[in-house]
Amino acid sequence: MTKKIILTGDRPTGKLHLGHFVGSLKSRVELQSSHDQYVMVADVQALTDYFENPQKVVDNVWEIVADYISVGIDPQLTTIFIQSQIPALGELTTYYMNLVSISRLERNPTVKAEIAQKGFGESVPTGFFCYPISQAADITAFKAELVPVGEDQLPMIELSNEIVRKFNRLYNTDCLKEAKPHLSNVGRLVGIDGKAKAGKSLNNAIFLNDSPEIIKQKVYSMFTDPDHLKATDPGKIEGNVVFAYLDAFHEDKEEVSSLKKQYVKGGLGDTVLKSLLNETLQKILFPIREKRESLVKQDLIECCFLSTQKAKSVAQKTLDEVKHAMGVDFFGKKPSNSSFM
Repeated sequence: MTKKIILTGDRPTGKLHLGHFVGSLKSRVELQSSHDQYVMVADVQALTDYFENPQKVVDNVWEIVADYISVGIDPQLTTIFIQSQIPALGELTTYYMNLVSISRLERNPTVKAEIAQKGFGESVPTGFFCYPISQAADITAFKAELVPVGEDQLPMIELSNEIVRKFNRLYNTDCLKEAKPHLSNVGRLVGIDGKAKAGKSLNNAIFLNDSPEIIKQKVYSMFTDPDHLKATDPGKIEGNVVFAYLDAFHEDKEEVSSLKKQYVKGGLGDTVLKSLLNETLQKILFPIREKRESLVKQDLIECCFLSTQKAKSVAQKTLDEVKHAMGVDFFGKKPSNSSFM
């Protein structure tokens, strides 16, 4: 049977952290053997935020690729490519823009939320405003059948499928394929401060390449229950970051369940929990950090170049089909020797 195609990726705006690991990276490692997987370093999308500081994006491209390979994403099984190096994606985006109204983009709840979060006000960059169309180009260029996303990204898949249906109907073709979301069964990992999701820019995450000392420091600074002053005091599980991380990463779920009961009853100190979590995370992150330290940048560049060439060929084929359907493949066939008239 033909393997189903997956497209996923990350914006290179910083190193990846445990939230990425539990939310998407682990599943990519698991899916790469049974699926035809494309993983995109979304530098074009990142530049919609960092157009005034492109070096931040450039510097993080190879950091992201190193993180991918260090967690077990295999370039022999997964096509890792850089978005800006695929010209067909930009041309597809241009054609798709004709199929989407401004009012439709304005109704996108994800875009609305991000515009408010970034404080753009009335000065929303056009590139940022239209990035859902660019995402549709990414998805359809590789004819992805599955796109791993969080629930907040479901509107993006919906818009992409709307574009597919409208294009196929207008141009009487079936060259574009609809995609289905592949939802993670793991909720978003909370930051170590307990105030928001773990994020690259919020400095509230444990990064995959953090040293053992930094990991321990971050674990012991985690928010627990402010009213749990003594080990004998009853404690709360809800909002307790240490238990959130134990739920996500500790293999022995029965032990975690038993610890919760003991904590709620009283008689279990925060230090004991943090010590267990530190041991758990050190065990997970040691081989990842060791693998990362063995990587050579030039090898990453060469590996990614070959994968990007493959991705470029696949996307160009889709673009050729799109242009043929629209009738704008003027030099698709060798011209005859007949006169113009």
